[in-house]
Amino acid sequence: MAKKIEMLSGSISDKILLFAIPLALTGILQQLFNAADVMIVGRYSSKYAMAAVGSNTPVIGLLINLFLGISLGVNVVIARYIGLKNQNKINSATGTAVIISIAGGLLFAAIGQIIAVPVLSLMSIPENVFPMATSYFRIYMMGMPAIFLYNFESAIFRSYGDTKTPLYCLVIAGLLNVALNLFFTICLKRNADGVAIATVISNVVSSLIMFVILMKNKNGIHIEKSCLKIDGPVLKEILKIGIPAGVQSMLFSFSNIIIQSSINSLGADIMAASAAAFNIEIFAYFVVNAFGQAASTFIGQNYGAGQIERCKKVTRRALALDMAFTIVISFIIIIFAGRILYFFNEDPAVISYGRTRIYFITWFQLVNVLIEVFSGALRGYGQSFAPAVISFFGVCGVRITWVYTIFNNHKDFNTLLTCYPISWCVTAAILTGYYFWFNRKKVHMENAL
Repeated sequence: MAKKIEMLSGSISDKILLFAIPLALTGILQQLFNAADVMIVGRYSSKYAMAAVGSNTPVIGLLINLFLGISLGVNVVIARYIGLKNQNKINSATGTAVIISIAGGLLFAAIGQIIAVPVLSLMSIPENVFPMATSYFRIYMMGMPAIFLYNFESAIFRSYGDTKTPLYCLVIAGLLNVALNLFFTICLKRNADGVAIATVISNVVSSLIMFVILMKNKNGIHIEKSCLKIDGPVLKEILKIGIPAGVQSMLFSFSNIIIQSSINSLGADIMAASAAAFNIEIFAYFVVNAFGQAASTFIGQNYGAGQIERCKKVTRRALALDMAFTIVISFIIIIFAGRILYFFNEDPAVISYGRTRIYFITWFQLVNVLIEVFSGALRGYGQSFAPAVISFFGVCGVRITWVYTIFNNHKDFNTLLTCYPISWCVTAAILTGYYFWFNRKKVHMENAL
């Protein structure tokens, strides 16, 4: 197991990099393995199977983002207990996290089977894509317990500053996923359902590896068998931070479902192009998000230890580093967009539409840096509700309004994509203002004490 990062003293920038880079690589690798699903069905099955996989992305994201938000609550709460040096609370939070991840996963797996057809029917999926999309959705949802467990286990490791162990486990499971994708699509001639089965199996493997490590390790990060139960007060703290964070993520996904429904109405070529482009452009987001999570964890520990000035330094350093790395990854994606899209599908129309989407999304990732870092910093302070409310109006509200007004009168791909940068700019402006207001308020409170 990788060595934990000392967050409470010493230098900051290099430690943020040691935390954020493996975390970004984890997200990128995870997306590469997800992209393998889309790429393999696009190359070895059909663009309709490719569209089926891609059309599921926003729906699945909406359903799982609440629990992924709660995992952020786990991260912050355990980090705070580490700052307080309260080992009993650390053990209770770790055990509580494992139990609620498995229970929540089982619940969502069951719900997924019931809502598959009704939910996908609302998304304007073409008839020649719908059966494959439904099959993919149902199989993928069966893997929710493993997906939730892996993400909660990752949050536990992150709270200690260890982002490398989840990365190593993901590499093993991801390579298995690619091998199984090829086996199911080429050898067994399966389409979207084959890659869904491969994804479920690989997620089970990664979550089990992490669980074994947590059980076997006796130094630092570990799970006590006696603590594998729900601790009410600890759960309340986790949910206080996690539910607003999850709602914030769900709002992004909900607005993306509305956009995906509009994309579906524009035909299979644009559906396939969006699925491919999403699997490329999101690499930049994982870099952006990694530094936001670094801000949450570092501030969580330092706030627990009462080191407010160090918390502010963490925010500034995370923001600067995030900007620099995002500029680099964004330029790489934009320059090589067309060539990468070719690996997903050789259809010229798919490549053209995909390049258009990448340009719209990637040029504005710097705005996303403000959203992710300031949201992460506020969560580290325990302020998770405000970013969720701001996202509701700035992201969800703007995008839905745009789709049902502007796009409804000008139904073309470029008009639809414009809602992304506009919603980000509105949200970033409001969130930045709130963050500085919150910091001034905190300074006044400290001076009063």
